[in-house]
Amino acid sequence: MKKRVIHWFKFASPQNFYELAGKLWPWFAALATLLMIVGLWIGFFVAPVDAQQGQGYRIIFVHVPASQMAMFIYLVMAAWAGVGLMFNTRLSGMMAQALAPTGALFAFLSLLTGALWGKPMWGAWWVWDARLTSTLILLFLYLGFMALQASIDDPRRADKAGAVLALVGAVNVPIIYFSVKWWNTLHQGASVSLKGSSMASTMLTGMLVMVVAFWMYAIAMALVRVRNIILEREQHTDWVKHAVA
Repeated sequence: MKKRVIHWFKFASPQNFYELAGKLWPWFAALATLLMIVGLWIGFFVAPVDAQQGQGYRIIFVHVPASQMAMFIYLVMAAWAGVGLMFNTRLSGMMAQALAPTGALFAFLSLLTGALWGKPMWGAWWVWDARLTSTLILLFLYLGFMALQASIDDPRRADKAGAVLALVGAVNVPIIYFSVKWWNTLHQGASVSLKGSSMASTMLTGMLVMVVAFWMYAIAMALVRVRNIILEREQHTDWVKHAVA
């Protein structure tokens, strides 16, 4: 057991993780592409028309997974940043930086698809609903994290400053999740929970496939981006010079 732990700890080295990420990201990218095609096909062509919302409900096959990933990636980013802040590990800050753009993309996609769904259902592109507003704050937190890191020249200082922001901003995630329960909002509650689902089996299948597809995409993009960050930060080392050459 001790040897296995030591074996996995070697990937805390940016050089070793760079090689591992290079082997893994194509597989996650391929799975993301395949699952996204299957999920969109089920969601837009196989799943039945909703009795109340008609064809317009199909936007949820993108909106719900994007919303979930926007929240989850922020928590993972904050966790990596917190580990880097506590133990001063280089790779932790790099992973947090690598995750932020993908999380921001999903937050933006959540707001965009929510607006496309809200116009025909609510009669407005935007309302200052508790969940919408807190999701907008989440997008600003992602953008603020990236802007803060970009504004500091020293990567280690940038990691520490970004970690503080990420950890403080993490309190917004449970606010997003529980907003429909804590306040009287226009946004509907969860259709899928640990207690079961109110969706038809075909709809649920398409939704779950899209969730996994977005997971695979997020992992692939994080691995690709962290490899670039490693090359940039470790450019003074011999192994990077050799790899680039």
